[in-house]
Amino acid sequence: MKENFGLWQEWNASQHGQNGINCLDCHQAQKNDPDAFTHKGQLISILVTPKDCARCHPTEVKEQQRSHHATAGQILNSLDNLLGEVIGGPAAVVVGCRQCHGGKVEIDAKGRPTMDTWPNTGIGRINPDGSWGSCAACHGRHTFSRAQARTPDTCGKCHIGPDHPQLEVYNESKHGILYRAQTETDPSKLNLHSDKWVAGVDNPIAPTCSTCHMSEAQGLAKTHDVGERISWNLRSPVSNKINLVRLDNGKSFDVPEGKPVPKVGSQARGAKVIEVLTWENRREMMETVCYACHGEKFVTGHYKQLDDFVELYNEKFAKPVKAIMGELKKMGKITPSPFDDKIEWIWWEIWHHEGRVARHGAAMMGPDYAWWHGLYEVAQHTYFKFIPELEHIVGKEEAKRLVKKHFTHPGHDWYFNGMNKDALKKIKAEYEKRYGKGSVQ
Repeated sequence: MKENFGLWQEWNASQHGQNGINCLDCHQAQKNDPDAFTHKGQLISILVTPKDCARCHPTEVKEQQRSHHATAGQILNSLDNLLGEVIGGPAAVVVGCRQCHGGKVEIDAKGRPTMDTWPNTGIGRINPDGSWGSCAACHGRHTFSRAQARTPDTCGKCHIGPDHPQLEVYNESKHGILYRAQTETDPSKLNLHSDKWVAGVDNPIAPTCSTCHMSEAQGLAKTHDVGERISWNLRSPVSNKINLVRLDNGKSFDVPEGKPVPKVGSQARGAKVIEVLTWENRREMMETVCYACHGEKFVTGHYKQLDDFVELYNEKFAKPVKAIMGELKKMGKITPSPFDDKIEWIWWEIWHHEGRVARHGAAMMGPDYAWWHGLYEVAQHTYFKFIPELEHIVGKEEAKRLVKKHFTHPGHDWYFNGMNKDALKKIKAEYEKRYGKGSVQ
């Protein structure tokens, strides 16, 4: 207590402290644990892993271990990791990527975590005991507060920025506006400390991230599998609706719509399939939460608008640009190595940055992120960065052929044939009415 008084105060005020859960209850270790060492006569571990938490919270850990959160550290073969490790550098990965995604915690000969892998509370941290994740990523030690885990800012430590802007989108949305208004007037009505967490009942005023993705609703159990209710993959270059397959080894994986889905009872990835949730099932789960506060037409209208928007992104921009990138590789015009050609960076930012911003803006009701920070930039970069660079690589005639071949969506007509003259006249008249004659040339 004398050495870490602030830490002790947090613990003492917590549910753990108030219910007699002491330091050793969580930090105890076994003799054969690789991260065990003796401290003041007790065998302990610095790391407290989900496996440790499961002694008291088995259901929550079971759900967490099969979730996308738990697998966040499995990014070694991703382009994101290549950018960090190779193009950036290992030190950038340690303080950047791994602090959200998590990384493997290495243990030295004395049983302590090595300084280049610790501290780390990444959501998909790879622990010495074989478990994945860190409960403290959301329930910060040593208060381990459910209220903290239910606040949007907790999620926003990682879900922020140009490639996963959920916090910014939430803040712009009506949900975020309601939340901030309530925190400034009467935060107690948010019920963030409530034992129960039922959508529309315990938090009827301002939903947070955990309300939609984790809470109980009518006929729907609460969950720590935060991706369970997501029906679109909005992170990939081209979005797909996703089916969820759960295995008897506690793991799960997504299968894009149109791909074969293993049946319950069959084998997949070395384990038995015990449950399949189609993308329709997953959407129905989220809709159940929505219905706690919204009418049916509101909810179905939202999803219709989202589906139309994602289809627009896919068909007009992502699929044709991706197809041209594939042709460039076949033609030998760009190398097999990623990120050593300028056009690869342009394509990366079209889908990984602006494309993700746009899709999440549409999904979470953030209009400025759907358009100005999203699809507007997708369009601008496609027409005035990607196509000019394509012309530089293969020449204007070949570029024209490739664009004509793949840019078949009717929304590209303005680019090939020019704007409608009557529409241009109306735009000019409107702007001159607003800003004066000659304001538009």
